[in-house]
Amino acid sequence: MGRVGRRLAALAIDWVAAIVIALLFAPYSSTLHTWLTLGIFALMQVLFIPTIGGSVGHRLVGLRVVPVAGGWVGPWRPVVRTVLLVIVLPAVVWDSDQRGFHDKLAGTVLIRA
Repeated sequence: MGRVGRRLAALAIDWVAAIVIALLFAPYSSTLHTWLTLGIFALMQVLFIPTIGGSVGHRLVGLRVVPVAGGWVGPWRPVVRTVLLVIVLPAVVWDSDQRGFHDKLAGTVLIRA
C-alpha cells in the first residue's frame, strides 16, 4: 500500500504541474486560473491512471493505481476516483488499510510500484 508521505508528495507534484500548465492560459490570481488548475488536475488523473498506471506524481514517487480485483483499471474507475478526489472529503477519509474513500468507491488501491 502507498503510505501517506508518498501520497501527499504525488498530490503536490500533480497539483504544481496543473498550476504551471494553467499559468499558460490565465494569470495566477484569477478565478479562471483556479478553475483551470482543478480541471487540468482532474484531466491528468483521468488520462494517466489508465494509460501509465497512475498520475505523473504517483509514478515519480513510485506508486501505481490498480483495481482491487486485479487486471486493467479501465476507463470508468479513474473517472469515479477523480470526481471523488476533487470533492476532497473522500480523499481525506481513510480506512484501517489506509485506502481513501475515493479508492474504496472506485474499487482501486494505490500500491508501491
